[in-house]
Amino acid sequence: MNVRPNISIINALIRITIGLTILSWTTSKLVKHPWRDSYLFVAMCGAMKVAEGIVRFCPLTALFEKCQCMISEHDQAMDSMDGMEGLTNQNGEEMLPYNPT
Repeated sequence: MNVRPNISIINALIRITIGLTILSWTTSKLVKHPWRDSYLFVAMCGAMKVAEGIVRFCPLTALFEKCQCMISEHDQAMDSMDGMEGLTNQNGEEMLPYNPT
């Protein structure tokens, strides 16, 4: 898998700052209440944000961009069928009915 940066430097700095803030908050909460698993989960989310900022790669952003690319390719394929409204088969019936939407 080719991991290329897909977030900007400003976005990366914001992610690092917010991630470190979340990590420091959850660390202080875990000192008082070490039996709470929810603080551990939030700490892992904060660490993930710090890692995304350092590497400048966000898997959710990559997934969103990939889905957008697939949707645009589908739209281009549908646009390439424009102009085929009047095609008829051997019996004289329209193959693709015209639907002006």
